[in-house]
Amino acid sequence: MSTSPDADAKSWPGADSAAEQIVDPRHYGRWVAVAAVALFLIWVAYQLVTNDGFQWEIVFSYLFHPNVLRGILMTLQLTVLVMAIGVVIGIVVALMKMSRDPLLNGVAHGFVWFFRGTPVLVQLVFWYNLAALFPMLSLGIPFDGPKFYEISATVAISSFTAAMLGLGLNEGAYMAEIIRAGLLSVDHGQTEASKALGHKPRQTFFVVVLPQAMKAIIPPTGNQFIGMLKFTSLASIVAVHELMHSVESIYNRTYETMPLLIVAALWYLFMVSILSVVQYFIERHYLKGWRSEIPTPVQA
Repeated sequence: MSTSPDADAKSWPGADSAAEQIVDPRHYGRWVAVAAVALFLIWVAYQLVTNDGFQWEIVFSYLFHPNVLRGILMTLQLTVLVMAIGVVIGIVVALMKMSRDPLLNGVAHGFVWFFRGTPVLVQLVFWYNLAALFPMLSLGIPFDGPKFYEISATVAISSFTAAMLGLGLNEGAYMAEIIRAGLLSVDHGQTEASKALGHKPRQTFFVVVLPQAMKAIIPPTGNQFIGMLKFTSLASIVAVHELMHSVESIYNRTYETMPLLIVAALWYLFMVSILSVVQYFIERHYLKGWRSEIPTPVQA
């Protein structure tokens, strides 16, 4: 007669005593780490409450200052426009890089190489000082041909335009790689199956390939959007009145540097938190049916 494995285990001499001797190891390192982190957080909270250098009364007095609010509006406007330019350029350059035409492929590689290889600050200053190279911008036949329209570069390239071009072209180079990686993540068999069903190339791209690629494109694009919100602070170097420039203009006059920097930090944290929530819902929409559960922004 056969016996069950559980019965054999129970009949083994000393099984109960051996089971009682199995205990979890003591995690002394974890306890030390928890104590150190807790002590650090307590110290931070203590400094926030007792350190007069933070000057919280000044922070709250400038938190909704008209100049600060105008700077926030300009930051959001610049971020949306730059990301729109970056996405459009990214789609075009990504498709060019995936093209079999050597000229289109080479130009796309050169675009990404140049704009990813030079610092954003250099690009901003370059566009702001474009008049040094081209005093007049014209539309017409090149190589000294007739000009149909002509305008001064200092008029055409304002501070806002320089910031939009510098940030937008740089973002386009990064978005091209993100979009290309997303499109390549879709299995080639999906395209072949779409062709077998009689879909046209346009239908194959928009109905089959792009919706599947979005789950790989959305997360890094959301990160780029959030990053661009903060990168707009570089536009202050070309005198764009975004949040950082507005804060600088106030503390250059009042010499209340730390409170105004805290005001900027609080607003950036607030805007990034809102964008993180929006990104979560967009990701959840495109990941439907692919992942059963997506962590909320709080869980993440």
